[in-house]
Amino acid sequence: MTEKRDYYEVLGVDRNASQDDIKKAFRKLAFRYHPDRNKESDAEEKFKEISEAYAVLSDPEKKQQYDMFGHAGISGRYTQEDIFRGADFRDIFGEMGFNFEDILSRFFGGGGFGGFGFQRVQTGPRRGRDLETAVEITLEQAAQGAEVELTLNRLEPCSRCGGRGAEPGSSLISCPKCGGAGQIQTRTRSVFGQMISITTCDRCQGRGQVPKNPCVKCKGDGVEQNRRKINVKVPAGVEDDMYLTLRGQGDAGLYGGPTGDLYVGVRIKPHPYLLRRELDIIYEAEVNFAQAALGAEIVVPVLGGESKLKIPAGVQNGAILRMRGQGIKSRRGTGDQLVHITVRVPEKLSKRQRELVEELGEELEKDSGTKSWWGR
Repeated sequence: MTEKRDYYEVLGVDRNASQDDIKKAFRKLAFRYHPDRNKESDAEEKFKEISEAYAVLSDPEKKQQYDMFGHAGISGRYTQEDIFRGADFRDIFGEMGFNFEDILSRFFGGGGFGGFGFQRVQTGPRRGRDLETAVEITLEQAAQGAEVELTLNRLEPCSRCGGRGAEPGSSLISCPKCGGAGQIQTRTRSVFGQMISITTCDRCQGRGQVPKNPCVKCKGDGVEQNRRKINVKVPAGVEDDMYLTLRGQGDAGLYGGPTGDLYVGVRIKPHPYLLRRELDIIYEAEVNFAQAALGAEIVVPVLGGESKLKIPAGVQNGAILRMRGQGIKSRRGTGDQLVHITVRVPEKLSKRQRELVEELGEELEKDSGTKSWWGR
């Protein structure tokens, strides 16, 4: 029997992580390992593993037991059904566009998700798969919003048969294997008595009908793969690693079923000069001693270009100047650009520069009533 991994390790969070951090980590991993979109052989097991870890760590009582006693504190106190009871999977999966009951029945087997006991056989039209892709945008596009084009391969209704799976003019007939039920019952006997197993018909894939003459283009599947260009509207204020959901832009459903969704992960390119902090933009500006003492007007980069900034006389090293309205735009408002001032001190001085600085030092000494180090 494989030893269970540490729940914190499974979610990739620290033991002092907040509930928001735990929820965010679970949401991200659920996107990655959802078996509808991740076809790796171990995706379903990983999906179950992260779901169990979240069910425990999101519940204060269970989390306390786990922190004190490890897995023994959970398995010794809770049944599998108890572990998952009360976790807010329905809300989280709903936010991500997943159907909660569908996940229970499809990915957690006849025993159910944590013992809930769901078992469903799919018949009739089937929903298309959700797809996932990513776009990379600039910081300027993230700040102002943009429309970007992406290309993806997806299943669409067959252009020859219109998704029916039959040759044009040909009819659909009742499936000879399941008699039109779309499912097959198998009865077996064991020491526990008679067991009935219900599975989706592998001939008609649960549809209950098969084409009399299969379409020569799609071979009776009703769908074909096409390469499409799609325009994605990226809202202003989007954050790195955020997912955008495009309803109905995934794979076409089988036999008239609804189309899946498309999830677009957003990656923001690093900017050569500017940093983002929530809605604000950060820029590090260097000024020389004279500019700091006398004041000056400098040019600084801003989102989409550059702008002039007045440096007040006597500005100190480490000061922060605020350029209002020059930050990220979003529905929450518009941020500012914060310019961090660094007063640059030259490492080497020419003879003339040294004389001028010494002269300035003597003048400042008179004003302050103290002696400079070179006058001692």
